[in-house]
Amino acid sequence: ALAAPAPRAPRAATVPHHAVAAGACAQGAASPRKRQREADDAGRLPARRPCAPRQQPRRGGLIQALVSRERSVPDARQFMTQGAGYRFKGLVARDCFDAHDGDASEVKLWFLRKRSKVVEIVAAKHMIFTLTQAGICIAFDHRTLKRICYLNTAPDEVIRSLFYNKSNESLVTVSVFRDDNYSSLKCRSTPLSRIALGQPEAGFALFESEYLGWPGFVEFDDVNSKVLTYSAREKLYKIWDLVNYTELYQIEDREIQEIKISPGIMLLIYNRSPCGERVPLKILSIQDGEELQSFEHKLIASRKIDFIEQFNERLLVKQEGCNLQMVDVRYSSILEVPSTDFLTPTAFIFLYENQLFLTFRDHHVGVWNFRGELVTHFEDHVLWHPDCNTNNIFISSQQDTIISYCKSSQQGRRGGSSTTHGAIHVSDIFTGKCLARIATPPSWADGATHARFAEALADVTALYYSEETGEIITGNKDGLIYSWRN
Repeated sequence: ALAAPAPRAPRAATVPHHAVAAGACAQGAASPRKRQREADDAGRLPARRPCAPRQQPRRGGLIQALVSRERSVPDARQFMTQGAGYRFKGLVARDCFDAHDGDASEVKLWFLRKRSKVVEIVAAKHMIFTLTQAGICIAFDHRTLKRICYLNTAPDEVIRSLFYNKSNESLVTVSVFRDDNYSSLKCRSTPLSRIALGQPEAGFALFESEYLGWPGFVEFDDVNSKVLTYSAREKLYKIWDLVNYTELYQIEDREIQEIKISPGIMLLIYNRSPCGERVPLKILSIQDGEELQSFEHKLIASRKIDFIEQFNERLLVKQEGCNLQMVDVRYSSILEVPSTDFLTPTAFIFLYENQLFLTFRDHHVGVWNFRGELVTHFEDHVLWHPDCNTNNIFISSQQDTIISYCKSSQQGRRGGSSTTHGAIHVSDIFTGKCLARIATPPSWADGATHARFAEALADVTALYYSEETGEIITGNKDGLIYSWRN
């Protein structure tokens, strides 16, 4: 979720649900097809002359691999894993874009003219959208490798985040402006078709009736096709339709501390009771706001709450220095995971289709199930950035592959980094196996290739994978964007 400009407690990133600043969404994974073949009725077939026996397919070939995939779920998993390895093999930095243009007439503010790192990347159709930390958003044409336009439509506009709305093929920008001292969020939707023509001014403002000053926020949920806004001045939450941005209903309750969104439902977290021993919770239908369940969760009064997260009918509750509690709200049952096994992470990503969740802490990724078990140990996936977010990692739509900017294998084993460039690692979420690496080749192999890889893999600050084109797109601290493809 993007909050108005002031510090605000981080919200857990989720897949497939994601907020305006998320780069990744997910769809349901399809199960392997099962084929059945009806037996021929030999009595009705005409007599045939003897023929030579059919040659059996060579074991280990493509036919055998396809047959194995169809017959066995584990073999299907292995087949897809091998396919992912081939898909990411031989990726090279083919194209380079520059998000900096100190002479741009559209940019008036001095700090927007400074070279700034890339913080967010979105790809849609034949366009690449990049956002820099300074607040400049640029659309590039991937076919011509040229800049199409700036998405900043006013000289004092600082764009804070992007959201690609697939339901109506538009790009939503969330911005702040100098005229109100950058204190409130303004949202704008622009059709991709008009951006492709270089007409960003053809967009229109969203939620004009709302004052989204701190600690207000806006959160986009493409799974439920909803938008959640919070106006701190009115103490009012509103739910909007993501397709046409019409208001659906309101939630007005001054005791609400936070709202969490899951597929089909919302969790309302209220302020702790005066004694601090309980926290009231309420679950609503996200479609119409109907109350589905209301209950309280018991707490230790002297301990602060590290987090309360929702995953469908389950809650994850963690207090400082205490065990993790996995609460099944249907049966009021609680499963505890020792605090020595589960340390408080800095971020979550929920994999709803696979009933798993990812945790991020101190450069490492963990995969957990709801029996409190750490189910995956990654063989080579030490993250470069300790404060990981959904702008510098990518989860595939099948929720089985994670792509991240990591320390190289040697750096990961040493536990440090002596250079400014890392590597892009592609790993299987279920097995932890590293499927592919994009790393700088040794200088003695090819000096020119080494230099180009070293430049493209230095200080990567944003990463995106286009499942439509099979390209990995990265941005670095100097505002350069690279497209990696075969």
